[in-house]
Amino acid sequence: MTTEKIRNPQTDQLLTPANSALIIIDYQPVQVSSIRSMPRDELVFNIVSTAKAALNYDLPIIHSTVNVATGRNKPPIAELQEVLGHLPTYDRTSINSWEDVEFKEAVKALGRKKLIMTALWTEACLTFPALDAIQ
Repeated sequence: MTTEKIRNPQTDQLLTPANSALIIIDYQPVQVSSIRSMPRDELVFNIVSTAKAALNYDLPIIHSTVNVATGRNKPPIAELQEVLGHLPTYDRTSINSWEDVEFKEAVKALGRKKLIMTALWTEACLTFPALDAIQ
């Protein structure tokens, strides 16, 4: 039996911890409380589990919030802060996190082309930065 050569985890077309990063956008109390498509505890469990998995695989994480510095919004939910509190958050004032200079620079500094993105509101907070990141 012949096996293919070992794949390069940095250049592989599949996601690997060496070629990808996790982007977490807007898991803040007001946004979380507005979700009605699933139970809150399930939503919180899902994002916390995703963050823990990323940490276990040493996946770089970029964490974005909106309007915390302006006082219009609160920091991320406590359950997520317990897991990611040691990481910086990139606070912004626009819907599209990709339009925030510090956020975009942090993502680009990772040098990873494969981004695993999660956000609460797909139609805005996820779609806009995903489309911009593709460019």
